[in-house]
Amino acid sequence: MPRLPDFEAWAVFASVAEGLSFSRAAEDLGLSKATVSKAVARLEARLGARLFHRTSRRLALTEAGRAAREDAAALLAAGEAAEARALDANGAPRGRVRLAAPMSFGVAHVAPVLPEFLTAHPQMSVDLHLSDAQVDLVGGGFDLGLRIAALADSSLRVRRLCGVRRSLVATPDYLARHGRPEHPDDLKRHACLGYAYLPTPDRWHFSDSTGVTASVAPEGPLRANNADALAPALRAGLGLAVQPDFTIWDDLRAGRLERVMPGWQPPPIALNLVMPPGLPRPARVSALIAYLERAFATVPWAQNATEAATEAAGESSPSPPSRRAAG
Repeated sequence: MPRLPDFEAWAVFASVAEGLSFSRAAEDLGLSKATVSKAVARLEARLGARLFHRTSRRLALTEAGRAAREDAAALLAAGEAAEARALDANGAPRGRVRLAAPMSFGVAHVAPVLPEFLTAHPQMSVDLHLSDAQVDLVGGGFDLGLRIAALADSSLRVRRLCGVRRSLVATPDYLARHGRPEHPDDLKRHACLGYAYLPTPDRWHFSDSTGVTASVAPEGPLRANNADALAPALRAGLGLAVQPDFTIWDDLRAGRLERVMPGWQPPPIALNLVMPPGLPRPARVSALIAYLERAFATVPWAQNATEAATEAAGESSPSPPSRRAAG
């Protein structure tokens, strides 16, 4: 009879490969570092290949490790899902939900709402993965992801939680010193603070209430791959930036920032829950989905489609003269 796969070693390898750390995997799994190391060594011996390059300072996947990582994550996710389905039949939702979210949004808005959820579901845990880079939900073994974008068609299942308004903003001091742009073309004469993970970071796109579009190549002293990293320069009056309301809501209310060029809006985006394809979902995942839907239904910066259209029309009346349409 052939030997069964070493499922424990595969699961341990998946955890180490995700964080590229034996210590972190040991902490996440509740095992000793020696146990984690032995499990990986056992799998390497069975496969006849090294899975990691180890030095005193860093850990990196070998070619064999990179090839095995996705399968390991899928095995771990399948095992957790099977266990969760069995537990679901015995009462309240229980088990771990792996949730991916953007860094700034996750720290400021997701992490603060999780304690209430975890208090209400003491048999559950959430593994929150924060990164502004778009993660592979299926390959990474995630149950859910939060994405703030206009999503392209894909095999993922999508549930829209709320609209997210983006605005061009600056400090009153910056506007007093440099003037207030009225049309996207005016931004060529302004310092622009850029966000690297926009769909087109080298081009800002706008449209007015009549559907006329315009775009500009932003130039300025700073571009970053995290919205919070732009905040100090923005508040210091070093330039203008296109920011989502959830990062600037308090600054707008306090008058530290002002909306600029309200007759021209960036393309609409939304806060979306994305899920790997396939049903049924475990009760633990459904419980978190329902909670997040409630949590983000009434936040002050949320904007539904009707509000967005009404505000855009109201703020742009009378609409600015369209000097030029651009792609």
